[in-house]
Amino acid sequence: MSDHCCSKPEPEPAAHSCCGDEQSGKKRPDFLLWGSLAGCVFLYGLYLTGAASGWLMHMAHGVFELLNTMWWGVALGIVFVGLLNFVPQSLVVAMLGRGGSLSGILRATAAGVFLDLCSHGILMVGMKLYQKGASLGQVMAFLIASPWNSLSLTLIMIALIGLPWTLAFIVLSMVIAVIAGLVFDAAVKRRKLAVNPDALDDEVAPEPLIPQLKALWGQVSVKPGALKAVAREGVKGSRMVIRWLLFGVLLAAIIRALVPTEAFADWFGPTFVGLLLTAVAATIIEVCSEGSTPIAADLMNRARAPGNSFLFLMAGVATDYTEIMVIKDTMKSWKTALFLPLIVLPQVLLVAWILNFFAP
Repeated sequence: MSDHCCSKPEPEPAAHSCCGDEQSGKKRPDFLLWGSLAGCVFLYGLYLTGAASGWLMHMAHGVFELLNTMWWGVALGIVFVGLLNFVPQSLVVAMLGRGGSLSGILRATAAGVFLDLCSHGILMVGMKLYQKGASLGQVMAFLIASPWNSLSLTLIMIALIGLPWTLAFIVLSMVIAVIAGLVFDAAVKRRKLAVNPDALDDEVAPEPLIPQLKALWGQVSVKPGALKAVAREGVKGSRMVIRWLLFGVLLAAIIRALVPTEAFADWFGPTFVGLLLTAVAATIIEVCSEGSTPIAADLMNRARAPGNSFLFLMAGVATDYTEIMVIKDTMKSWKTALFLPLIVLPQVLLVAWILNFFAP
């Protein structure tokens, strides 16, 4: 116990490992990870040295700004993933409740709102919850409710657009998360989507929460060996997310170099066409919640389009290429990954269209 945070990490199923190539016995180079990392390091260095100009400097500045903004959220995500690796599956089920139930979806939504991480830190934790037995609907509700609803970003949103609109956005995003979670679980029950192979048997009654928490707390260790184990498992479990995150940073930096952010307020007004263009822009540009928040606030304050502001925040969550690819890799299903925008985006568009009627 002296070498681990909480007894021993539970073995991960091979089919859902974040490092499948390593566990298969043949270590193949992760070209996406190392290529994206090399590109980010190169452009970050270019910005620090000032050895670039024109569009290349704009791209380097984009990488510099995005990495500086999101690093802490990713670091916290790695820590949470490492800690979750030592949490028994029965405790996760006891905290989130049974999948396929309204109470379970509500618990997952609340957990997403109150966990203070950026979108990609949340993504790491969400995939780990899936591997610990959370239902597909719970994971999706957790992801949809989370990215910009953290405490720190909520305070920023209040400062940028005011308390009433911030509260409205939070409540509406939670409603969409709950509806989407119920739809996903219903699709699983009808065999339209695959069942989580790591889920506990429905016939097994969940163990009481409090005794499990007490037992886990009694096993906690802060010795160097335990901290190293948390770091090791966190990096291992987050590798799949990090590679897509770095790729997303490069892609977003290219878009930033070609499309000025200031143009959003002029191009994407409170019209139906503006909503569609906003959805497209959010799909391409959304990389981290911290980056999308000021842009969404600008759409509210300069374009006078609260619906577009809400859409920019939520459409990025539903259509973010990083999130879709990580879901596909974790759950081994393009169908499951593409169901996320299919279920969430129509709801977001409808709510955004209604919100624009209340433009200030």
